[in-house]
Amino acid sequence: MKDSMLTAIETRLGLSRRSFMQFCAAMAATMGLPKGADAQIAHALVSAKRPPVIWLHFQECTGCTESMLRAEHPTLEKLILDIISLDYHETLFAAAGHQAEAARRASMAANKGKYLLVVEGAIPTKDNGIYCKVGGQTALEMVHECAADAAAIIAIGSCASWGGMPSTSPNPTGATGAPVILKDKSVVTIPGCPPNPYNFLSTVVHYLTFGKLPEVDAKGRPKFAYSRLIHENCERRPHFDAGRFAQEFGDEGHRKGYCLYKLGCKGPETYANCPSILFGDVGSGSWPVGTGHPCIGCTEQGIGFQKPIYELAELKYVLPPVGYPHIVEEQGQGMSAGSAALVAGVGGLAVGAGAMMARNLGKNKKPDDTDFGKE
Repeated sequence: MKDSMLTAIETRLGLSRRSFMQFCAAMAATMGLPKGADAQIAHALVSAKRPPVIWLHFQECTGCTESMLRAEHPTLEKLILDIISLDYHETLFAAAGHQAEAARRASMAANKGKYLLVVEGAIPTKDNGIYCKVGGQTALEMVHECAADAAAIIAIGSCASWGGMPSTSPNPTGATGAPVILKDKSVVTIPGCPPNPYNFLSTVVHYLTFGKLPEVDAKGRPKFAYSRLIHENCERRPHFDAGRFAQEFGDEGHRKGYCLYKLGCKGPETYANCPSILFGDVGSGSWPVGTGHPCIGCTEQGIGFQKPIYELAELKYVLPPVGYPHIVEEQGQGMSAGSAALVAGVGGLAVGAGAMMARNLGKNKKPDDTDFGKE
């Protein structure tokens, strides 16, 4: 890349060349792109024409926008606002009322088939959508109008992706997500409450670099961010495998960082990259499970805001024995700490043996001593 381009980036973003190239390399790694993609990303960010963006707000708390503006490494709002042209955003707009709506329509007319549409918030459908109006238009009317000539559509947050909290029972407004409303359109969903802002940034960067949105799963979520269970990368996973669980908030196991499965953690059935990239740029542990609260499954429809926190997660793999003892037993009652540790250890071995036997049975052969310990 030419020195003049890197100098321009330093001036525009206040980032050193080293920091900028590190950022591009991190983006490429996050999206699972091949070697050399970091250079493509850097070139796209420096030279690509900024795509106009129409950002709509409906039934939501604006938390998705707030989380985006509070990221620090590098300052995300600088990157977002530098690589896109934010032509309409109710929260960040200086204009208001008729002027704001006029700006939106002018941008859409001038950039027909070229602008990105971002939807934040659920869309009410009951009674013809009268429960959410902007500038005299219902959310239903506005999203259809804006989606008609959009080059790409991104639903940011759980509310826009599948209805989120507004759609919980009894759902009096008939709230639902953008993909349900825009069935004839391809909508990339970035669920979360709020979603990690870097997942949104990576999606936009992919579009700028390759002229298309990233590969998605069956629910429209980018695979680079939502293809692995939280349980797989959780820092508390070793405690789960060893049978060490917090039994209630504030007990010894909870204070020691034991697994939160028995407190209702939905990580074993939730797909997201939260434990890998964390939140808020405040260092290690800056995500719900890291700070001692069970995952609520906010990226999954039917789990987040709908499945009670006390209800145990549906494990995708091996179930731990329900009979693990408490970490602390009163003197003279129940097991001793040593006995509890022994039972937990034996239970862990049994789980491992059961998993190995299941694997061997899948190969249509009998398990023998030589199989144990092999990967």
